[in-house]
Amino acid sequence: MAEITLNSLAHTYLPNPASPEDYAIREMNHVWHQGGAYALLGPSGCGKSTLLNIISGLLEPSSGDVLFDGERVNALPPEARNIAQVFQFPVIYDTMTVYDNLAFPLRNVKTPEAKVHERVMEVAEVLELTPQLKRKAKNLTADEKQKVSMGRGLVREDVSAILFDEPLTVIDPQLKWKLRRKLKEIHQRFEITMVYVTHDQLEASTFADKIAVMYEGQVVQFGTPRELFEAPNHTFVGYFIGSPGMNFLEVATRDGRVMAGETVLEVGKGVHDAVAGARSANIKLGIRPEFIEVHPEPVDGAMEARVEHAQDLGTYSIVYLTLGGISLKARIEEDQPTPTGRAWLRFPDDRLGLYVDEYRVEFDHE
Repeated sequence: MAEITLNSLAHTYLPNPASPEDYAIREMNHVWHQGGAYALLGPSGCGKSTLLNIISGLLEPSSGDVLFDGERVNALPPEARNIAQVFQFPVIYDTMTVYDNLAFPLRNVKTPEAKVHERVMEVAEVLELTPQLKRKAKNLTADEKQKVSMGRGLVREDVSAILFDEPLTVIDPQLKWKLRRKLKEIHQRFEITMVYVTHDQLEASTFADKIAVMYEGQVVQFGTPRELFEAPNHTFVGYFIGSPGMNFLEVATRDGRVMAGETVLEVGKGVHDAVAGARSANIKLGIRPEFIEVHPEPVDGAMEARVEHAQDLGTYSIVYLTLGGISLKARIEEDQPTPTGRAWLRFPDDRLGLYVDEYRVEFDHE
């Protein structure tokens, strides 16, 4: 197992980069601690797979260093880093049995056969592959093949880390949840450093203790699923995490009030002073749909909004609203009445986030 450190790391595919936009990975410093379960989360094109390939040794960075336990490994190939990588599509030998596929990485480094058998049986049991051990890999289902591919990464005890590059893409939806939980169990049992790349926030939250959210080649926040939800560090994190994502309102102060366009927002003095004190033309307030209070009748401190429509999702509903000229989404639980026509909204001050130039700014809500 290894602690993986990225030191001033950057990468571009262009020979003469002229601006930050020319970099697939913008300069970053980051640490994956030994034995941790991490997810690298972001949309297509944000740099996730590029970063994973740099860590594994399939790609050498344009600048900066990759350190394994403090040792620079930039020039080392994957096999010298003791890295196991599991790709979107299973990498297995179809003509071999499942047993021989799992045994191959151990036999390749001249492991005694008794130890090979012990380790193969242990990994097969964890992955629920024991009944398939004598079958040819070509006869397996897609999810079974991917489990074999995962097992090939797990079977070596000296592996520094296992890197998963969207490994459940080809798996049927009903099996994804089971495999995500299985990976979590595997991590807890073997305590191997694992980095899991995905664009699916549910996959990331199910698997990882901490998630690195990538946007335009940068890690814009690194935290627990709860931290990403409750205190997004960047507007992209607020938008990307949650279903639906965070509401953002462009704001300014005028005549002692906080305004979103021509709409007066009912907020406390702490929020007003924070917005007034921000030195930028790019100021936003963010609030999760879950935290907007929706009332069917007028209440103190509430703002009147128009109800456009509601989407009933069983245990809760998403209400689409217009406040002045601003579109908002609110989540209400099944025991709450769903408003029609008009509703009155309150934004609890302690649930509002202030974003200046897209990044979260802490302030005193009092």
